[in-house]
Parts: sequence; C-alpha cells; structure tokens
Amino acid sequence: MTRKLSIVILGLSITSSWGNGHATTYRALVRELVAAGHEVLFLERDQPWYAANRDLPQPPWGRTALYGSLDELHDRFAEDVRTADLAIVGSFVPQGAQAGDWVQAEAGGIRAFYDIDTPVTLARLARGEHDSLRPDQVAGYDLYLSFTGGPTLQRLEREFGSPRARVLYCSVDPQLYHPEPQPPAWDLGYMGTWSEDRQPGVERLLLQPARAWAAGRFIVAGPQYPGDMAWPANVEYRPHLPPAEHRAFYNRQRFTLNLTRADMRQAGWSPSVRLFEAAACGTPIVSDRWAGIETLFVPGREIVLAEEPAQVLAVLRDMGEDERQAMAGRARRRILDGHTAAHRARELVAHALDLDLEAAP
Repeated sequence: MTRKLSIVILGLSITSSWGNGHATTYRALVRELVAAGHEVLFLERDQPWYAANRDLPQPPWGRTALYGSLDELHDRFAEDVRTADLAIVGSFVPQGAQAGDWVQAEAGGIRAFYDIDTPVTLARLARGEHDSLRPDQVAGYDLYLSFTGGPTLQRLEREFGSPRARVLYCSVDPQLYHPEPQPPAWDLGYMGTWSEDRQPGVERLLLQPARAWAAGRFIVAGPQYPGDMAWPANVEYRPHLPPAEHRAFYNRQRFTLNLTRADMRQAGWSPSVRLFEAAACGTPIVSDRWAGIETLFVPGREIVLAEEPAQVLAVLRDMGEDERQAMAGRARRRILDGHTAAHRARELVAHALDLDLEAAP
C-alpha cells in the first residue's frame, strides 16, 4: 500500500487559467493526488490579474488558500510547510526566489521545485533574472521536477548542482478531454497566448496556409494578440477560451496546430499540454519539430511534423478521412496509456518515496 503524503504546493495559480497554462496542470494533478488519498494544500499569491479572471475560485480538491504577501505566507502557513512530507515551489511564483528561501529553511520534509517552464527558467537565469529562482537555490531543493526531459536533466545536475532532477511532463485530464463528435467548424485551429517567438510559427504554419487556401477555415484563440493584427478573412480570432470550452474547441477542428516556445524548442523534450489535450480529444495534430517529440508520438503515424506552409496545406487538403481518424486514434491511445494526470500524480509520489527510501537508515 502506497504511503499517503501531506503535500504543500506554492504555485502560480490554480484558481485562474487566464493567460497561463499552470492552472490546468495544477488542477488535474491536485485532483488525482487527493483522489489517491494524499492531503494537498495549494497556496496561491492573490494577484489582481488572476483575481479579476477566476474561473475556478474554489477548487473542490484538497485545500486552496490565497495569500497577499510573503509576510502573510509566513505567518499563516509556516506550520503547514514544517509538517508537510513534501513542500513544492512552482516556477513563476511571484517573489518565488524569496518564497523558495523560506521553504528551504522551514520545510521539515522533502523540498522540491516544480518547473513548468524549465527552458524559460534556464534562459532567465542566464540573463541574470532571478525573481523566481536563483542559481544557488537549485542545489537546495532535494528534487527538481521538470516539464523538460532529455539532456536538460543532466544539465540541472551537472551545472546547477541539483541532487535529483527528474522529468514530470505535463499531462491531460481524460475526464475533461475526450472525443465529442460534431461537424467540424475549422480545418485548422491554434490555441495559445501571443508570444513574439511563437508568432513566426503562427504566420508560417497557419496564416500563410489560410491566405493560400481561401476555401479553408481557420481559427486562432488566445489572449494578448496585437489589436492591429491583420487576420485573413478566413481566420477567426477569439481572445480567450476558458478551459470549459477547450474540449469543444478541439473537437470542432479537423486538425489542430501545436507551436513551441523558442526556449523549449531549443531544449527539446518539452511537450506542451496542448499536445496531450488535443490527442485525448481525438483531434489529429500538426506540430513544429523539436528534439524528443518522436519519443512521445510516432511521426507520420500519430502526428504530422511540418516546417513549411506547403506541408500544412498538403495535409489539410489531401489526407483522406480514414487516415485522419486513424492517426487521431493512435495518438489518443498513446496519451491515455502514459500521459494522464493520474500517471503524473503517481510519478510525483514515486519520486518523493524514492527520496524517503534513500534517506532511510
């Protein structure tokens, strides 16, 4: 019987998914941890941006508490951190480096850093941006949980002194993401917050194909796109889709586009949660190419890898319906066999228990 853990997580947000992918990850992970019998307290800094856009103000799993300052965090939750079996600080937590110092000093159990943005974190460290994490803090965490696998794990241990860097990929919640057959509204869709480094991919793999195929139907959904964007006439734009609408969004696309941030593409082994969500919905994926993607999906059978507009157009216009559905089915089986939130919860607990076994006399 697996030992039940008390877990405290300091994360960016679980109450609001507006403009961040952390909330979706934390919601599914916490739910599965609680379902397995573990006790979870999630601590979130009360930020105006998220306060104005809370789509899950009271998560129904474990406990969630908001704090307004580091002093309030210390005053209200020191005992929880001291007595927890596992205390986790997430990436991009406001004043995360200071919160991390406190957790490393205060926690009586395992101290972990959960990096949902590993390549971005490492790029920020290289630029001297240490608000979320300092280089010297890495060695002070017993466990570094990374959304990125591959060579980055060795780099964290070799260059930064992490005692244990372990991959903990993003995941999908199959209760929320599953096929829901309905007539397609778009030939290709993309969901993602605007970013300068991803925008060339949007241009090359969606907007250029849209301009070249007037009969095609396309959609882009995500906040922070410039107000003066010149969208082609056959491209619909929506500034935000709450998680409750994601399943329907995927199920109304014939294909969906996945694009990867530059830092994550360079590091490789950094799958986006959108990959897993789309696959679980049975929507075939067109993706940019990066090292390690073939360890998750078989190119040509479970996913389409594209670099040029012509490759996207060929898939949209020429792939037969039987093959389209077969590709989607193969990808869905792959994800459900190893990349659900329940898988990640078990992996997290296993990492913690491995540390306990190493520490035992």
